[in-house]
Amino acid sequence: MAQDVIPLDEAEKEPRSGRHRARAAIKAAGFEARAEVEISTKGILAIGALVSAILLSVAPIVRAARGSRRSW
Repeated sequence: MAQDVIPLDEAEKEPRSGRHRARAAIKAAGFEARAEVEISTKGILAIGALVSAILLSVAPIVRAARGSRRSW
């Protein structure tokens, strides 16, 4: 939300800790959801590596599945 945005001059006053924080809120048709996460830089890199590995493994799996259908 707009009130959660930290102005640049205030953000620079906070010490750098290597931790990243994000907050999100959604309201729609009587439904409300809030989420907050805090993660380190190493955690972000680990998640990126896992997502990359998953995406790279999808193509061979799909190709193998298509190849097995042709033999039926």
